Amino acid sequence: MSDSKTPDEAPPESPIATSMQRAKRLSRSRLSPIWIVPLLAALIGAWMVWDNFSSRGPLIHLNMNSAEGIEAGKTQIKTRNVDVGRVEAVRLSDDLSHTVVTARMDSDAERMLNEETRFWVVKPRIGREGISGLNTVLSGAYIQLAPGSAESFQDTFDVLEQPPVAPPDAPGLRINLVSQVGNSLSAGDPVTYQGYTVGRVESTEFDPDDKEMRHRIFIQAPYDTLVSDTTRFWSSSGIDLQLNSEGVNVNLDSFETLISGGVTFGVPEDISSGNPARQNATYTLYNNEEAAREGTYDQYIEYVLLVDDTVRGLSRGAPVEYRGVRLGTVVAVPWHFTAPQPDTLAEFAIPVLIRIEPQRLESDADVNEEIDDHDVHERFEQMFDEYGLRATLKAGNLLTGALFVDLSFNDDVAPYEPVQFDGKNVFPTISGGFAQIEQKVSSLLDKLNGLEVEPILNGLNETLQTSQQTLDQVRDIAESINSLVSDPATQSLPSSVNDTLEELQRTLNGFSSGSSSYRQLNDTLEQLEVLMRDLQPVARTLSEKPNALIFNREVQTDPMPRAAQ
Repeated sequence: MSDSKTPDEAPPESPIATSMQRAKRLSRSRLSPIWIVPLLAALIGAWMVWDNFSSRGPLIHLNMNSAEGIEAGKTQIKTRNVDVGRVEAVRLSDDLSHTVVTARMDSDAERMLNEETRFWVVKPRIGREGISGLNTVLSGAYIQLAPGSAESFQDTFDVLEQPPVAPPDAPGLRINLVSQVGNSLSAGDPVTYQGYTVGRVESTEFDPDDKEMRHRIFIQAPYDTLVSDTTRFWSSSGIDLQLNSEGVNVNLDSFETLISGGVTFGVPEDISSGNPARQNATYTLYNNEEAAREGTYDQYIEYVLLVDDTVRGLSRGAPVEYRGVRLGTVVAVPWHFTAPQPDTLAEFAIPVLIRIEPQRLESDADVNEEIDDHDVHERFEQMFDEYGLRATLKAGNLLTGALFVDLSFNDDVAPYEPVQFDGKNVFPTISGGFAQIEQKVSSLLDKLNGLEVEPILNGLNETLQTSQQTLDQVRDIAESINSLVSDPATQSLPSSVNDTLEELQRTLNGFSSGSSSYRQLNDTLEQLEVLMRDLQPVARTLSEKPNALIFNREVQTDPMPRAAQ
């Protein structure tokens, strides 16, 4: 039997070698305590990174025209003086038209960012309300946030140039005003009621398509109850001077509106107070209080006046009155001047467009009711035909020369014939007071011009010459008789004849050159001669200009003597 081993069989290991291998396996499976420190530091760093990212708020972008006073990493964003964010970067927009400010907000500020949120820069300002933002002189400017109450989140905003008048959730009334171009309102202008400031203008913008200004104003509580659906708004320039046919009217507002202007409102006296105004309602902004009052009468009937007299002094907005009661308004002077004239006119007339406003005669309860145009037309047609209703131009103010349209009933007028001018009915007219006076003066001048004054003056001159010749003959006879009586031959006549001659002499002496009768008669003739000389220039003037008795003759300059050549 042999002791040989197969190749697959390994020799048995010794106990020492087995224990050494077991010790090596135990040393490899045990960790060193030094690895605990870096592992713990890694866990803390990861937690800090996660906490930093989890506590970071949203990143927002603010569009500004200029980044004046804004510094990256320094400028803060505040609300109610509490820091809610910080500016991280400031850069120009892609088109280089404005500045884009990137800011990191706090995590709890996300609920304040929506479409109603407003941002503006707080810095030193000098405005109508005084000086503000002086606390930023040393600390630097910061961005103010006004939280919004909308639900949709937003991360891009336009920074306002001026601080808002009131926060979006402020109690009060916000309404829109629409006006024609020309109102110089700006954000921050006051809104007044009877001189007391009750709100501010929030924004203004111009619509180039409709060519109108749109303003948004805010009226703070509790003054918002003063606004109703019948309220009228008009511009307040501080001082309002009106010079029209009704006289001179001057209104002064507060000192603030005197400097910057503003908006005021009220309800016309003849209109009911109406229902409370709704939020975001739209009203018309009138130029002045008178225009706002006239804007109440929005129902009217238009007529055309074909005026033969001058319309100088008649302007747009002039009243149409009946015995001092206003019934309408002049709309245009002239109106469609080049339109064809009716064939019934004897001469070219100036067309004037007027409006008859029946609402002026209605009560408060009926002022908003619809007016039946056809019925009003028929009533006026009847007054034209049966009662002689006519329109005429009269002077409303001698100081300004302004005219107005006066309606009156007349008996001695031509029969009414319906006429139209450029598609509108014609309101019949008669000449005004000045035109009637002119017609009478013209008729008087025609009569004076028809008088033959020259033959009358010639006859009077011949009569005076004949009277002068008679006086000369009487003087010669008196002198002959006086010489006859003084003759010695005559004195030798019988005493009776002498007495008779002496009596005759005394009689004739009364007409001698030294007697009082002669002097009186001579003075009378001289006065008649002077009168004739004075009448001759008058006769020549009347012959050359018959109206010289009424109108002054042109003053002729005195001739200047020339030196002998």
